[in-house]
Amino acid sequence: MQSAAIWTGRILIIIGIFGYVYGFYGGKASITAMIPAFFGIVITALGHLAQIKESLSKHAMHAALLVALLGFLLPAGRLAMKLGEIELSAAYVSQIAMALVCLLFVLLGVRSFVAARQ
Repeated sequence: MQSAAIWTGRILIIIGIFGYVYGFYGGKASITAMIPAFFGIVITALGHLAQIKESLSKHAMHAALLVALLGFLLPAGRLAMKLGEIELSAAYVSQIAMALVCLLFVLLGVRSFVAARQ
């Protein structure tokens, strides 16, 4: 599960960097394009912490899943509020990508926790 957290974080960092670079070259650079990267940094750090400190593994993975759940709910909520007026722009693609990556990680985490209980 720790490696899944690290890879999820890396993917979110890449999404954030691409969003910012795309905005920079389009003349609309904004720090908000880096929001997926900020979530990714936290999830990656928690994944590494879980690998380094075995005694904190459960806590770090629960925290990573909480961050990922927020990383799904926040952009999904924003997208749901603007459902009728969504146009295929870099901002919407970035929000959709972040929501999907975070949802996938949450589902993997829940499956892992259920398997560990059995």
